[in-house]
Amino acid sequence: MDHVTTRFRTVTTIEALSQCELIVEAVPETVALKQEVLAAAEAVAPTGVLATNTSSLSVSLIASALRRPHNLVGLHFFNPVPASELVEIVVGSTTPDSLVNLAVTWVAGLGKTSIVVKDLPGFASSRLGVALALEAMRMVEQNVASAADIDTAMTLGYRHPMGPLRTTDIVGLDVRLAIAEHLTLELGPRFAPPEILRAKIAAGELGRKTGKGFFEWK
Repeated sequence: MDHVTTRFRTVTTIEALSQCELIVEAVPETVALKQEVLAAAEAVAPTGVLATNTSSLSVSLIASALRRPHNLVGLHFFNPVPASELVEIVVGSTTPDSLVNLAVTWVAGLGKTSIVVKDLPGFASSRLGVALALEAMRMVEQNVASAADIDTAMTLGYRHPMGPLRTTDIVGLDVRLAIAEHLTLELGPRFAPPEILRAKIAAGELGRKTGKGFFEWK
């Protein structure tokens, strides 16, 4: 591990990114916040490429706040990032093919596999993953089976590496809710969050980061 950590440098100011060739934003899922952070990065690193790790927001809308909107691409690292081989490359309305090709090369260099998707609500992974997770929550709500057994149905029955409820705990229930609400506005009531999700968040059960979600976490 030491030989890996020596290659990282932690900084606390945007100005420290001035020489970066690629800057990937990964702040919470709020358009205004992402725009603010990326605009600040653009100001200090005018030659660097910018990327957003958004899992559901419009890359084109985020890019609209930049002086060079054509310099932004979506790089959605799928959760859990260390274990997942997938990265979604999201092509905004101003993202040139040359930048998409560069992104494919970068992802391959990380030992991961990329898919290229259009800038539509939820892209591919979030749209499918959230739909599955929301239905799993409804099943818990309706006492169809326990959270553990529902997850086992997907890991053993469908060969998913991790069940939708455990994945939700890792992503964060609050993050899932924000994405579900966004997709409900964009795509309709089939993405409406179930009451069990809102109740758990109200109780402070946000998943792994708080020690409890659909599962207990040490």
